[in-house]
Amino acid sequence: MPQPNPRDTVLLTVTSDTLVAADLGPRARRSGDPAGGREKGPYRRLLTLPGTRAFTAGNLVARLPMGMFSVSAVVMIAGTRGSYALAGAVTATGLAATAVVAPWTARLVDRYGQARVALPATVFAVLGSLALLLCVRHGAPDWTLFASYAATATTPNTGGMSRARWAHLLKGDAEALHTANSFEQAADELCFMLGPVLAAFLCGAFFPEAGTLVGAVLLLAGVVLFTAQRSTEPPAGRRTTGRAPFRAPGIRPLLAVCLATGAVFGSMEVVTIAFADDRGHRSAAGAVLALQAAGSCAAGLLYGAVRPAGSARARLPWCLAAMTALMALPLLAAGLTGSLLVLAGALLPAGMATAPTMVTAMTLVQRYTPEGRLNEGMTLAVTGLLGGIACGSAAGGWVVEHVSVTAGYGVPVAAAATALAVSVALFGRSNRFPSEPPNRPADSRAPH
Repeated sequence: MPQPNPRDTVLLTVTSDTLVAADLGPRARRSGDPAGGREKGPYRRLLTLPGTRAFTAGNLVARLPMGMFSVSAVVMIAGTRGSYALAGAVTATGLAATAVVAPWTARLVDRYGQARVALPATVFAVLGSLALLLCVRHGAPDWTLFASYAATATTPNTGGMSRARWAHLLKGDAEALHTANSFEQAADELCFMLGPVLAAFLCGAFFPEAGTLVGAVLLLAGVVLFTAQRSTEPPAGRRTTGRAPFRAPGIRPLLAVCLATGAVFGSMEVVTIAFADDRGHRSAAGAVLALQAAGSCAAGLLYGAVRPAGSARARLPWCLAAMTALMALPLLAAGLTGSLLVLAGALLPAGMATAPTMVTAMTLVQRYTPEGRLNEGMTLAVTGLLGGIACGSAAGGWVVEHVSVTAGYGVPVAAAATALAVSVALFGRSNRFPSEPPNRPADSRAPH
């Protein structure tokens, strides 16, 4: 005779004239029920999805070198050739090459899949980094440095590929996708905060080429780990018939916003280095700039943990308005006190509008990009940011040299105000661009 399972047993008893049934089985856990366990936080819910932890770990390893390569190249070239002008020209050439090549690489990723394209593209880029290292170490002609660093332009946009995976996994769940985009932006800030510090340490503690060598190894290892996670990879779209992202409604205004926002980042970096150098503390510039990235990272995590109000298109001008206001803090700190310590304190809150702005902009890029071309669309946005960084660096350097170091902090404010004006002018009319393009699902609060 089968024995009853005690986990499924119902105890019957009688009290007075009432029959009572007591269920002794385990109580099902309910969300928000203290007796049934605490509700998972938004980031924990993301990382409990099958395969997400594995591809996130690989992507973080691959993304860290993005904050290392430029600093490593400058230290390596300037240290061995004695010319910061040459080092700057080489890195600028690499930036220009990336702006041209990256969208084509992303288009191939969309067409043939992340694993088939990203890994060979990474191998080619790593070979370019190693060629640069060898050319510098063995005193090769200057033109070889430009050619080698330009070859690294095939480095895939690992952050964009990670966001594409989240968009694929969380399709139809706008709230969870908002959290995922916030997490990715915080990861960007963390990598660009730790990357330069690690590069400077490696180049100083070991040998000038150490930063480039370690960065190349991390990039290749990270992309191998990332692309090995095939279960979360978005399907390739060989026969994609959608229009090019650059021609899609809403993308070009977003690229203009990204261009102006990139100018904020580029000018802030150059001006802060000049300000620290003017105060006799140039070596502290990296730590001071890290505070801005730390503020952005913390704000990004907080922004992703809350439910956003209204549409992303309506939030973008407000985020840019906050950025414009907060970018005035370093200008006031530098102009009124002239203290590097006070400036450092001002940069922490100044960075807090960066991540929410970028999360909102990337959300709009995802929605306006035609189906099957998401990597290309987000890489275009990154290209706009890189172009803005280059322009902002040039503008900030010109103002520092021809006006004053303090006046240089007016460039980030002007750039943020320009981004705000563009967003209001181009997205302010409700009928100019659809709040939800026809090729993207509308916001859904339904769980995935």
